[in-house]
Amino acid sequence: MTTLALCLTVATVLFAGLMAGLFYAFSISVMPGLDSGPPETAIAAMAAINRVIQNPVFFATFFLTPVIALAAAAALWMVGQKAACWLMLLSAAVYLAGAFLPTVAVNVPLNNALDAVALPKPAADAARAWQDYSPRWTWWNSLRAVACSVSTVAAGLALYVWDRPPA
Repeated sequence: MTTLALCLTVATVLFAGLMAGLFYAFSISVMPGLDSGPPETAIAAMAAINRVIQNPVFFATFFLTPVIALAAAAALWMVGQKAACWLMLLSAAVYLAGAFLPTVAVNVPLNNALDAVALPKPAADAARAWQDYSPRWTWWNSLRAVACSVSTVAAGLALYVWDRPPA
């Protein structure tokens, strides 16, 4: 059981870290890059990105992160690592509240609305559609990056406190 707890905790660090990196890269490079070009191009590119990101690797990483964190918490509890267990529960909670929920409630609906924008359309209409989308999407995406980073740190701290005597 100890080996399982260790593997699940390390997997949580890895998965949450991968998600943090993905969201971070979008906020600091992809979205500013799209913002710098013509809105029609940005809309078409983002729609294409939103289609190709829906793949088994992304889905496994995105959906399994909180599941693995919760399984790690249960395994840690069973091996008597209470402090590490609480940190894994924190990791799962932060991920769910700060990455999963915003994705489902904000970012995916924005993506679906952007995908429904019919191109070609007049440049002014495309500019307005992109301006309505990009700042809001990027803000929520940046929140997801922060939440995944905090989730990663909490899981890493679980490894740090493992088998440490209370101070």
